[in-house]
Amino acid sequence: MTVKKIMMTFIASSGLLLALAGCGGGGEDTQKGSALDGPDEVVSVYKANCVSCHGTGLQGRVGPATNLQKVGSRMSAADIAEQIEQGDGSMPSFKDRLTAEEIAGLSDWLAGKK
Repeated sequence: MTVKKIMMTFIASSGLLLALAGCGGGGEDTQKGSALDGPDEVVSVYKANCVSCHGTGLQGRVGPATNLQKVGSRMSAADIAEQIEQGDGSMPSFKDRLTAEEIAGLSDWLAGKK
C-alpha cells in the first residue's frame, strides 16, 4: 500500500470516528432536568416525529418559531394539539401520522413547558 493510500485511509477513518462521536445517545435528553423529561411514551413519540425540526432540547432547529422550550407560556394544550393535527406554515399536519392519544400526550406535555 502506498503512503498516499495509507494517509487517505487514515484521514477517512478519523473523519468517520469524529462524526460518530457526535452521534452519542447520552446527551441532554437523558439527564434529569432536561427538556425531554416526561413520560417515556410521550418522549418516544416526540423523538420519532418532532426532534428533527424541534431539536433534542426543544431548542428548535428550523428557526426561532420551532423553539418549544417555553411553548406552554404562549399556547394552551388545545392550541398545541390543533397545531400538531393541522400543521401551520412549514409544519406539516400529523393527524394522519399520530393517534389522538399521542397528540394529546404531546400537547399536554408541551403545554407544561413554561
